[in-house]
Amino acid sequence: MADEMMHYGLTPYESWKISNGTSKRASGAAIAGLVLGSVGTAAAIGAWVFGPVIASNRSRGVEMLANAQYNATNNQLNLLTSLLAAERNERVAQGTTISQTITDTISGQQTSQLTAQQAAELSSIQSLQNTLLSDAVTGRSSLNPTPVSIYSAPQPCGCPCNG
Repeated sequence: MADEMMHYGLTPYESWKISNGTSKRASGAAIAGLVLGSVGTAAAIGAWVFGPVIASNRSRGVEMLANAQYNATNNQLNLLTSLLAAERNERVAQGTTISQTITDTISGQQTSQLTAQQAAELSSIQSLQNTLLSDAVTGRSSLNPTPVSIYSAPQPCGCPCNG
């Protein structure tokens, strides 16, 4: 069934949602009914509008009016068709983006851009980490902040008065 759905221009995600019955969108039969009803209504309106004009062909003015209406209708249909195609392409692209983001997040390959503030914070944290690591490796972190001199016993004065 998924291969049939792909044949009709649906994405794998749309096919899966339809085949599992969890889609909150209208069913295929409802969509087909809506399309057929719309086409039937458009055909009926077209026959009602253009039928007498084409059938009578009494004058050139009526024929020109019919052609103008036909061209306007075709232009409107072309516009609606292009809008529907653009909307579907946006949905497919969004689905691809969401799928790609989920895949990248799971695999750990997601990339992003840092703001200037985030980059400055990251730089200062890395600098602090480097300083702390350097102090720990060299032993500076274990030194007393107030220097202490090592005690030595008093030595006799080397002057002649003390003998």
